[in-house]
Amino acid sequence: MAKKSKELVNGKRPFGKRDLIAYAAGDFGCNMSFALKGTVQTFWLVFMMMETGLLSALLLLVQIWDAVNDPLIGTMIDNDKRNYKMGKFKTYIFIGACGLLVAGAAVFLPFPNASVVVKAILFVLGYILWDAFYTVANVPYGSMLSIITHDSGERAQLSTWRSIGSMFGNIVPMVILPMLIWEKVTYDGTGDYHTNPVTGEAYKIGDAVLDPLTGQQFETLLGNRVFWAALIMGVFGFVAFMFMIKNITIRVDENSVKTNENGGKFNVFKAFSNFMKNRPAVGATVAAMGMFLGMQSATTANTIMFATYFNKASMSGVVQMIGFAPMVLFLPFIKKLVNKYGKKETSVVGTIVSVIGSLVMLIFPMIENRNIALIVYLIGLVGFGLGMGVYTCVSWALMGDAIDYNEWKFGTREEGVVYSLHSFFRKLAQGIGPSIVLLIMGVLGYQSELGTIGQSFETSHNMCWLVAGLYLFSAVLQFIGIAVIYNLDKKTLEKMNSELEASRKTEEA
Repeated sequence: MAKKSKELVNGKRPFGKRDLIAYAAGDFGCNMSFALKGTVQTFWLVFMMMETGLLSALLLLVQIWDAVNDPLIGTMIDNDKRNYKMGKFKTYIFIGACGLLVAGAAVFLPFPNASVVVKAILFVLGYILWDAFYTVANVPYGSMLSIITHDSGERAQLSTWRSIGSMFGNIVPMVILPMLIWEKVTYDGTGDYHTNPVTGEAYKIGDAVLDPLTGQQFETLLGNRVFWAALIMGVFGFVAFMFMIKNITIRVDENSVKTNENGGKFNVFKAFSNFMKNRPAVGATVAAMGMFLGMQSATTANTIMFATYFNKASMSGVVQMIGFAPMVLFLPFIKKLVNKYGKKETSVVGTIVSVIGSLVMLIFPMIENRNIALIVYLIGLVGFGLGMGVYTCVSWALMGDAIDYNEWKFGTREEGVVYSLHSFFRKLAQGIGPSIVLLIMGVLGYQSELGTIGQSFETSHNMCWLVAGLYLFSAVLQFIGIAVIYNLDKKTLEKMNSELEASRKTEEA
């Protein structure tokens, strides 16, 4: 009994590796679902052959609801004062995790021969169902960071380990999934291509069908496999969520979190106004929007580029993984870097490196040799990923400090509301970005009814410029958000934490 009492601090287990691993598992669970967002667009564009303009409009519609949905869930959590056996945050996460077991596959129902109206209904209903459960799990998960510990360094560690969970959660859909859902095209006696462009001889049944522009074998998307892969990923995500719920410790009374000072009715307009006055929250949000407007919006264009320009859609994930592998280089050192230089200062350097990498990426569309072009693309992507690694490791800690800033400046914490408004703008970017990119793809010549096999050389080349431009836009917006808007440098952060700690001690006394 004596040993047990020494291990407890105020009746709670001391913060440690168990919390870090558990929190990482939570984002792994989230990404078993979230990382499929890019595949959603590719699935409906390539396999379901939905026209780019219609898909763009529907995607924007569901993402606007997605963005509106987050503050509603955040408000509901903040105002929920009931006592749950697991705690309210873990309870909401459990409900969301149960729904995601099957909801992640709901948007991948494979009916390519259905009418346009039926396809539109399936897309909207499937996406709304998926998004509802994802939001119920993700909003409380993100808000948990600031109530697991008050310590700035420990929050930075949580943010870093969340990034680790996110990285591993992205490995399956980014690297393995393309290998499973893309298949090399062989001649079956049908289609528009009957003659081998290299030998000039007629194809025989079972021969590889080659792209006359590149001499490489065509690839096609297997939509039925996407559905089953999403179901399996839902199971993996559920197991990860359960591990997190069982092993993480909340060290702050959840019901002591206030949504307003006087206990009156929650005012969403006041909360929104306070959020817009919260420079750290706005800066971190602009940076996150930059990441989604660039990187996430580039996902579909990037897949189409690999399928039509490089004829390597099945290997696109491996290339992307190589590009972002440098992100892990900072994991062992991020705590020391943050303690020495500060979160903002370290992140700014990272965004500058990302800008340089994306500028290098602009070169590859100008290179005629596609093998060399791919190498230059990869070099630029490595530079982009190197800088992104720094920002990603501390991005969630930046939001944790922004929540404290809200309490420091306005006297209210509003964990759920601040995080969900942050998530609102992130998801707005996730909706607007891909929708605009789909429209741009249509303008640049992409024709859905042709799939990935019948696109012209000009169209596939235009995808290269689009991808490079999106990465550059992403890096620049992140730089603006962190370097220009976010105002919690190391010195200011220390002052804020000191004053908050003194204020909390006074309230306890």
